[in-house]
Amino acid sequence: MANLRVPQRLQRLASTTTFRSLYSRPQQWTPTTLIAHTHHHHRPRYLTTSRPLRRAEATDAFHSQLSNTPPDLLSRPAPPPATPQTLTEKIVQRYSQGLAADKIVKSGDYVTLAPHHCMTHDNSWPVATKFMSIGATEIHDPHQIVMTLDHDVQNKSEKNLKKYSQIEEFAKAQGVDFYPAGRGIGHQIMVEEGYAWPGTMAVASDSHSNMYGGVACLGTPVVRTDAAAIWATGKTWWQIPPIARVNFTGIMPEGVTGKDVIVALCGLFNQDEVLNHAIEFTGERETMWSLPVDDRLAIANMTTEWGALSGLFPIDDVLKGWLRYKATEASMYKAPSPTASLTSDRFNHGRLDELFSSPLAADKGATYAKELFLDLSTLSPYVSGPNSVKVATPLAELEAQNIPINKAYLVSCTNSRRSDIAAAAKVFKNASTTNADGTINPAKIADGVQFYIAAASLPEQIAAEEQGDWQALLDAGAQPLPSGCGPCIGLGTGLLEPGEVGISASNRNFKGRMGSTDAKAYLGSPEVVAASALHGKIAGSGMYERPEDWSGVRLGEGDGIAEEDRMITIEDALDRLVREAEEAVLEGERRIAESSEASETTATSSSAESTTSDERLTDILPGFPEKISGEILWCDADNINTDAIYPGKYTYDDAFSSSPQKMATVTMENYDPAFTKIAQEGDILVGGFNFGCGSSREQAATAILARGIKLAVAGSFGNIFGRNSINNALMGVEVPRLVSRLREVFSSSTSSSPAGSPPAVTEPQANKQSLDSPPPAPVDVKAEKRLTVRTGWTFTWDLRRSKIVVLEGESGKKWEQKVGELPPNVQEIVARGGLEGWVRGEISGKGT
Repeated sequence: MANLRVPQRLQRLASTTTFRSLYSRPQQWTPTTLIAHTHHHHRPRYLTTSRPLRRAEATDAFHSQLSNTPPDLLSRPAPPPATPQTLTEKIVQRYSQGLAADKIVKSGDYVTLAPHHCMTHDNSWPVATKFMSIGATEIHDPHQIVMTLDHDVQNKSEKNLKKYSQIEEFAKAQGVDFYPAGRGIGHQIMVEEGYAWPGTMAVASDSHSNMYGGVACLGTPVVRTDAAAIWATGKTWWQIPPIARVNFTGIMPEGVTGKDVIVALCGLFNQDEVLNHAIEFTGERETMWSLPVDDRLAIANMTTEWGALSGLFPIDDVLKGWLRYKATEASMYKAPSPTASLTSDRFNHGRLDELFSSPLAADKGATYAKELFLDLSTLSPYVSGPNSVKVATPLAELEAQNIPINKAYLVSCTNSRRSDIAAAAKVFKNASTTNADGTINPAKIADGVQFYIAAASLPEQIAAEEQGDWQALLDAGAQPLPSGCGPCIGLGTGLLEPGEVGISASNRNFKGRMGSTDAKAYLGSPEVVAASALHGKIAGSGMYERPEDWSGVRLGEGDGIAEEDRMITIEDALDRLVREAEEAVLEGERRIAESSEASETTATSSSAESTTSDERLTDILPGFPEKISGEILWCDADNINTDAIYPGKYTYDDAFSSSPQKMATVTMENYDPAFTKIAQEGDILVGGFNFGCGSSREQAATAILARGIKLAVAGSFGNIFGRNSINNALMGVEVPRLVSRLREVFSSSTSSSPAGSPPAVTEPQANKQSLDSPPPAPVDVKAEKRLTVRTGWTFTWDLRRSKIVVLEGESGKKWEQKVGELPPNVQEIVARGGLEGWVRGEISGKGT
């Protein structure tokens, strides 16, 4: 140790004043619960299929014997960046277009995104209609697009069958991969057919695109206009969200599943901790081994309900084993659909060799907006509800209440794969009895209970049939449904009736989602759903045994790793020392900057406009404003939803919604009827957090524009509203500090709520309100004076320097803050009046 050489990077850091003054300060760690517990063993829950090899095709079954993959199917990793990046940022870097040669993308940046794949489902025809309305005739890259029919597959009406036929004919004419009704749920198809590929980015016009993160593919939802733009040009825009790291510790106990993990996360971290964040799940190797891929898919799928925009797992040995199995399986079977390409084109060992020769991973020292942890060894089975994903209760507590059920559902893309079906079947197999002659009396579902089952895809059902698990559930009295969304989204057979109670393995239990608004819906694992159907009340399978020394779930902020358990090798210690030193220096620099920003500035305008030597300037398109400035119009409420911004009663009145003059008269009407009289053209509208949550109506953005407001600012925006804003040329920027500052100064005169205290978020009352995450809250701010306030403050967005400047009145403080870059590619969308105008320009430029 005496001869140990200290890295030069550490020597340089140690010499800095900031380091010397700050690094000695103790690190703070404030978990919610400080109860430690370890569990020593975990048995894999999933089963491998017993499907036999087909002799004629088995010669190509092993990766050493397979031919090389065409180069265009292989991943093309970008050169490693000099700046540490998260896994999310690395993937976005790979699929961004038009970046400067030295540009390293980071959270907050706007990028032009060309996703590896884009999936649409039953909404393919509305997307096609929009696609054709903007003048497009041919899909830019047919190999990029996947179409599936999965939502309303039980509907045999002439109208629905005609729509399905139109989609199939359009897909065939365009040469895209198409999967018909009954083949499976789109998200499951994306995973099992290899479209959602590790280290790539895939999008879909559906909120549960997050599921692709279970196989290390960055999946995120887009709106229909985005999908039409991707069809026409191969690309759209995206702003990289703040990125949260969720670290798992411990080993998941037997009897606990991935569904329990995500239900617990939604219910225990239920204060919007990851709202509109991209999540990266991490953990030590032993911990991640206790999370098989099917469990990861369930967790990633329901990060949507947690409020996140993606849920990304790492490329690791667990995933590698699953991929190798899928590639071997794909080499033995033919095309999944007469209208789709061969699975083996995507799943093959040559492509996997390429993937694992240099797998993507987050860099050490990458910056995360926040960090949370959950000790899996302290978890027990959890149940969500009723009627809220934000309420999670240990199964044992609900079992003690003897809650009777009427319906049980093993359906959806969340938890209806072969492993889930096997787990449910095992519950009934274990409850069966044997007669004296050796015959078996299969266990039956309880009297008065209806149990519905639908596999996530047809191949998953076939695998379950071959294992005998599908038949075991039928023997128990389960009612089969075609592979599709069905009851999960309130369509088809078996919906909840008024007064009924249901428990489902699906992902969303908002009131009215699965039937009547007067019903109660719970969510649980496949084992819990099956056991509840067996016993006629919410019950467990008995697989989980609570340890005697158990004292509660351990979770909180930070990485959750106790100091005594950290690696103590010289290399790890030095790396940790350097990393913490760098973080301390950055922290000091932030404090100095914030102190400077908060103080009154006496600098001249020329010095304020000066550019430091290391400041990166954004290119501004000719004619595009370098600055946008105006008086702040303050609307002090969180969760101002789309109905508050533009009332639903006008949304489907085409004559009204096509007139900017009429729209301007009702902007923000359901929030404050006086808004239109107070607002002036050129104002900067500032709202609270989760501004624009709720439905996907584009008029919420266009109504603000109609009132002459070109820029909206908020603590945070609802995801879909944020996309619709840029798509319709309404500019927006998130500045949480400004919201906090406005509440400090104006809250006493504008709201009876404590400063910074948002109205409670309530669950939506109908499916139409369940289009964004989290569900919208009614705006319920009891104003003492005014809901809409002219502040006299000036807000300026300096787009060239990627910063905002706030002047708190003529004689008030002036402060500034760096914000994400608005690059030329996004400027072009705004300049052309929105995404549709941009697409028209793109396709006219190609002469199509």
